[in-house]
Amino acid sequence: MSKELILSPRSKRVREELADAAAWSAYAAELRQVLGAVIEKCGADLLEVNGLLVSQPLPEKYRGLRNGAEVRPPQAISFAEGMAAGHGPYCQLTAPGRLQIESGWDGAVHVYTTTAVAVELAGLHGEGMTFRWRDAAPEPVELSDPVEAIADERFWTRVAEASERLTVVCERWAYGAHGCRWFRVTPENTADVARLLRPRSLVSVATEPELRPREELLEADFTAFMAPLLPGELAYRAYPGGTDTLSEVTDEGFSLMLADAVLGAWCAVVPDADGVVRGQWDSPGEL
Repeated sequence: MSKELILSPRSKRVREELADAAAWSAYAAELRQVLGAVIEKCGADLLEVNGLLVSQPLPEKYRGLRNGAEVRPPQAISFAEGMAAGHGPYCQLTAPGRLQIESGWDGAVHVYTTTAVAVELAGLHGEGMTFRWRDAAPEPVELSDPVEAIADERFWTRVAEASERLTVVCERWAYGAHGCRWFRVTPENTADVARLLRPRSLVSVATEPELRPREELLEADFTAFMAPLLPGELAYRAYPGGTDTLSEVTDEGFSLMLADAVLGAWCAVVPDADGVVRGQWDSPGEL
């Protein structure tokens, strides 16, 4: 793919206010129409979700959303509209070798496609939308410290053995403060937890972690939990970038804190159902 089409609101107010602008609905309708035409020209019956960023809780309709999920064009267009509106969830929507859709700034959507498709789409135009073509390709994923370990049967056997002691598992299934789940694992529930995790997720394991609230944790990324840590999924709150005072954490009912920096010591990537690892993650120290 070597051509990029940037779709953007023509109205300055729409660019500034997004979905709060009176003219947003007209722009959104036009955006949906154009994206539908693009997807049809590319012959994409399904688009794959990747690069998920979840910065706020997902609505129930997106339950089970994950990297690698395949969505039909109407849902892909809804994702693109939500990203343009500033609502998320944010992701790339890809038909490999033919099409990639991702969000930009100020209501813009970036579409990458082939030269042949770009020629067929050259006549696209709209009243409330600007169209800008340029030679460009999607930026490749570059990892400085990629996780190469696989969350396979041997990995989970080791986790079950370690869980004789206090052990917590973090499943990072998307970037962002709401893109993970936490579990207290035991020898009895490790296999059940393993079955719950989404393919392409990053799994980090911490055994006998230091959970005592401490001032020195406040200046970097950490996660807070409610006591006691019972087996199974845990309630938590992520603090990316840290926070100012311990009282901001404890006043919310969280009495345990774990520095995210410890998560790089033992981690692996969940393979797809066919056993192939397609998820790409940097070591948690680089996230």
